[in-house]
Amino acid sequence: MSPDADTPGGAEGLALTLDLAPRIAPLLERRIAGLGEHAPADLSFGNLWLFRHAHQWRWHGGAWPCVAGRAYDGQRLAVPLFDVREAPRGVLHDLALRHGGLFPLCRHEAEALGRSGWELSAERADADYLYPAGQFRGYRGPALHNKANLVAQLHAAHTLHAEPYRPTLQPHALAVLQGWLHDKGKAAGDADDAPCREALAGVPELRLEGFMHWADGEPAGFLLAEPLQPGVWVVRFAKGLVRFKGITQHMFRHFAERPDARVDWLNFEQDLGLANFRQTKLSYRPALLLPKWRLLPGTPA
Repeated sequence: MSPDADTPGGAEGLALTLDLAPRIAPLLERRIAGLGEHAPADLSFGNLWLFRHAHQWRWHGGAWPCVAGRAYDGQRLAVPLFDVREAPRGVLHDLALRHGGLFPLCRHEAEALGRSGWELSAERADADYLYPAGQFRGYRGPALHNKANLVAQLHAAHTLHAEPYRPTLQPHALAVLQGWLHDKGKAAGDADDAPCREALAGVPELRLEGFMHWADGEPAGFLLAEPLQPGVWVVRFAKGLVRFKGITQHMFRHFAERPDARVDWLNFEQDLGLANFRQTKLSYRPALLLPKWRLLPGTPA
């Protein structure tokens, strides 16, 4: 019987909707349980849903469920919603063949499958950037001296204020988003504009928390992050207006210092192979580049 036999939508699967959160989210949580800072940023329902159009994600149920679509580089892939180490060899082969490959695989999964002879690859552009939160609290050391200076200059030039983000603040955040697009020379709908707007609507299933920031009473920036594991937060969106120089560095520090939650690590996600993303993320001196593996369909069952 086909793995898609009991899935509404059959072999085509179902478009990813919020109604599927109760089915998909617990499976993803089981996959990353206990991984701490080594949990890939991709493996959350909120992340999949927000970027469902970019990846053309479709849900496939059955005994070995997955969410299938395309990676940013165009390769067809499926996100397994189960521990790949527990799946029969034939199941993995069939899923990889049907959907183009399986991704992302964590180190312990990749090591186990590699010993069994599977063909695996890890792309540098897929790696998550991991930082101890303490780096942002003081920006100490010569490598981060410039960040500390930017924050100091911001505080000297402006009166700053922050509030926990809530949907009633959406108009202020949207004004920042529009200004950020203008600063970057981008049109509406470019970059991550659409997913960011959906995130700002405050959908509970996305599990996002963060802060709205003001400078001299004007909306200056916002940051939204998701708790992936205890003490581990993925920064999903951080937008600041260029005229408030240092606002982004300030928002990272403010989040790392929040007294109402445990913040041990910040995950800045992957750089997509984009030079400007890579330069910016490296400038914060990551402690770890977290590799994520793809299982390719070339290995015989």
